[in-house]
Amino acid sequence: MLSVELHAHSELSYDGRDPVEMLLEQARAVGLDALAVTDHDEIDASLRAADLAEEYGLVGIPGMEVTSADGHVLAIGVEEAVPSGEPFVDTLDAIRDRGGIAIVPHPFQSSRSGVAPNVSTATLASADAIEVYNSRLLTGRANRKAERFARSHNRPMTAGSDAHIAEMVGQAVTRVGADERSLEAILDAIRDGRTSVEGKRTPWHISFRQAAGGAKRRVKNRLAEFF
Repeated sequence: MLSVELHAHSELSYDGRDPVEMLLEQARAVGLDALAVTDHDEIDASLRAADLAEEYGLVGIPGMEVTSADGHVLAIGVEEAVPSGEPFVDTLDAIRDRGGIAIVPHPFQSSRSGVAPNVSTATLASADAIEVYNSRLLTGRANRKAERFARSHNRPMTAGSDAHIAEMVGQAVTRVGADERSLEAILDAIRDGRTSVEGKRTPWHISFRQAAGGAKRRVKNRLAEFF
């Protein structure tokens, strides 16, 4: 079984902080086997991380977090950016057309652009996998709802730290029963549902710091557009 981080953000995300080298170093330090950097509607840092991963003893997984018209979708294993703003089902198709898998993160938390309030049950169940443990959820209720949904619809289950600072990489990981230590083997195992999840909640004060830092960076970036 491989320990895989499938949900982490670098400085290229509007609400991220750290360069990919710091994320990779943290992934190595906590004993992960693979890392996906999933920036919001950006892929360049993820591609760089995937290229550098071998130097850190890791399998690099390219990807991104796509803002569909109905909410967020993780595009895992893609090497070409997936357009934002498209309907959920079209976003799934675009991810698969690029050879990736579509994982729905925090689906039942509308405050964080979860898709569940905006799509039908059958449509949500058409995703390749459901993130059932996100370490940045404060009460755990939405995680439990996501797990019940995944189990009742026989969907593969994943976890993610949703890290926006390097120190939080590895808070929640997906254990993947891959046939070998490679990108394709990891993707195939997730598609087949050979996964289990483990993790712990991000401490509330760190979640607050990540959110506050992200808001500050968003304001700074918007101001820079005018000057």
